[in-house]
Amino acid sequence: MKLAIILETKEHEKAWNAVRFGVTALKLNHEVKLFLMGEAVEIESIVDEQYDVVDQLEKFKMGEGELLACGTCLISRKLEDQTACPISTMVDCVEMVEWADKTVTF
Repeated sequence: MKLAIILETKEHEKAWNAVRFGVTALKLNHEVKLFLMGEAVEIESIVDEQYDVVDQLEKFKMGEGELLACGTCLISRKLEDQTACPISTMVDCVEMVEWADKTVTF
């Protein structure tokens, strides 16, 4: 199955669960794309011992999940030079949703 995940929050536990969901889906042989929108583009900088988002992001990338980040959201926060994510557009988000069999939002 092709799964699209849209994350719109940098709240530590929700971000951790969204990425963990993606990692689990990849382990179950699903194709997964994760689109970061709004404040979620800041999740690469989350430091939390209990909810290790950065560790989950590494697992997501190692599992060959595709990570995208809203360019407008990055630019408005002056983060476009501080992200490992490909800078993406709303067109990319729409195409991801069209590609997916299911879309999940967090």
